[in-house]
Amino acid sequence: MSPVTILGICQILGWGSSFYLLAVLAKPIAEDTGWTFSWVVGGVSVGLLVAGLVSRHVGRAIHRHGGRPILIGSSLLLAVGLAVLSQASNFAIYVLAWAIIGLGMGSGLYDAAFSTLGRLYGEAARRPITALTLWGGFASTVCWPLSAHLVESIGWRDTCLVYTALHLLVGLPLHAFAVPRELKASDRVKPTEAEAPAAADAPPKRSAWLFPVLATLITTGSSIVSIIGVHLLTILQARDLALATAVALGALVGPSQVGARVVEILFGNRYHPIWTMAASAALMATGLAVLSASIPLVAFGLIVYASGVGIQSIARGTLPLALYGQTGYAVAMGRLAMPALIAQSISPTLAAMMLQAAGVSATLATLTGLAAANIALVALLWRIKNRSGD
Repeated sequence: MSPVTILGICQILGWGSSFYLLAVLAKPIAEDTGWTFSWVVGGVSVGLLVAGLVSRHVGRAIHRHGGRPILIGSSLLLAVGLAVLSQASNFAIYVLAWAIIGLGMGSGLYDAAFSTLGRLYGEAARRPITALTLWGGFASTVCWPLSAHLVESIGWRDTCLVYTALHLLVGLPLHAFAVPRELKASDRVKPTEAEAPAAADAPPKRSAWLFPVLATLITTGSSIVSIIGVHLLTILQARDLALATAVALGALVGPSQVGARVVEILFGNRYHPIWTMAASAALMATGLAVLSASIPLVAFGLIVYASGVGIQSIARGTLPLALYGQTGYAVAMGRLAMPALIAQSISPTLAAMMLQAAGVSATLATLTGLAAANIALVALLWRIKNRSGD
């Protein structure tokens, strides 16, 4: 199997047993323990916060030692965290379990995997990174039904133990024995003619403004995605749509993301990754504007918005590679992930407060404004890039 296939399988397992886990397990956990539902769901926020806090150190470790040992560690951490979660007898242990899972998320999900591919393929990593996001897009498709079946059959605690076993018996061996330490220079895929200009855009000196603008751009986009991901059904129902209708409309998000990523795979290598980020920001802003303006066009707005989200994850991995080059890529990814993950951990709570205080229309208008601001940030990033030669 290729490194992309190996990492893809592990990404499905990693996302499905961490970020997407409580979509199925939160209600059974709350009912079994008596903890409030919002407290239970807050476990993911704890995980994301911890992942953000350790991401800079993860990036540096991948830069020094390669991705393989870090990914091995992520499998072990996710396994331990899920095992502790299965035995959580009080809320303090529950939070501890999610803190351990967060360490595994920070060292094993997209940012770490992207950095690993950057080490393996160098400047030609754009296509493997894009392909990896296709695998990741199926995490909920695979793991939500699996989790639901397991919970119904054996309960939420044993479901966590099944995922522990999968990390130890599938994820850990794949990371340990199938992910290369690092490809030799002679074995690396050569950049295509279309990829070569992007690879050449990473000189030793860069503008001091490059990182803060790029970090703000990625963090803002990640916050919007986190808010809509958590509150989409609430927003749709507040617009007088029935729950069944809201769920049916929400089902458009996944296929739209995957479809946009397929288009990126087919045509993305023809242009610089900054244009992928620009398209993502424009699509997200347009989709959110449609959602906030007209009920009859909700389906269209969701499709457009989700298409932007689909290629945003690609731009998040490929744009830093084009701007920083292979040498600085892992460190840059770790630094960029830190504010993005921390923002993802707190933004749904802030959005919930805004929804309650100001309503759906004001919240959607604010998110549309943030997405539009990202378009301006892409333009500013392009100007900084051209001025500094990055």
